[in-house]
Amino acid sequence: MILSNSKERTRFIRFAIVGAIGAVIDFSVFNFLTNFVDIFKTNAVWASVISFILAVISNFTWNRIWTYPDSRNKSFRRQLTQFVVVSVIGLLIRTPLFAWLEKFLIEFLTGRWNFDPLTPVIVAHNISLAIVILVIMLWNFFANRYWTYNDVTT
Repeated sequence: MILSNSKERTRFIRFAIVGAIGAVIDFSVFNFLTNFVDIFKTNAVWASVISFILAVISNFTWNRIWTYPDSRNKSFRRQLTQFVVVSVIGLLIRTPLFAWLEKFLIEFLTGRWNFDPLTPVIVAHNISLAIVILVIMLWNFFANRYWTYNDVTT
């Protein structure tokens, strides 16, 4: 449908731009928490959850305003609830995947990566986060398009 329908392609591109903004928020908050806030320095998984929540708030706002402005048959509350449900499922997919990737990449990069100030932990955190963001972006687009914003015409 995305490949053959220009309206859907435009929505996907807008969704991806909104997602990129969300990713900037996600990376920024995550790196701030894991590098500058003592309580999160040793627990990147919780920092990842917090950064994800803030990105979701931004993504819902911009998707409602810009990506799907024609989606108004459902109430704000219902759309927000559906968006949050999709996001929580995404978080449930993302968190164990992030935890596994983080551990794997830290072990893999330790002793192989020697470029200060980017330690193996920082590199592993950010590569893991980038991978999970891409995976969850696809889940979020399709789940939201066909459930949260199913009132828009194709």
